[in-house]
Amino acid sequence: MDSYEAIRADIRQRYGLVVKNCWIAHVKELNGLSIRQAPNRIIGARRRYPCPDDARPMIEESLQRLGLLGTSKDRIT
Repeated sequence: MDSYEAIRADIRQRYGLVVKNCWIAHVKELNGLSIRQAPNRIIGARRRYPCPDDARPMIEESLQRLGLLGTSKDRIT
């Protein structure tokens, strides 16, 4: 299963919230995880849909649960 789809399914099941893939990519980038650059993204452009502050903890928790993010002391804030 694709990691983005697994994260989305986990958050939907636990919290009933549907998150956007761009939110997941933003949180991964904020935590220092590598992400692929979309071919249609303009380099240096501001994010059109940054992750809302209330969704970030849920996405980070899901990343940790799925083993894609280390412990909280390993994170970049």
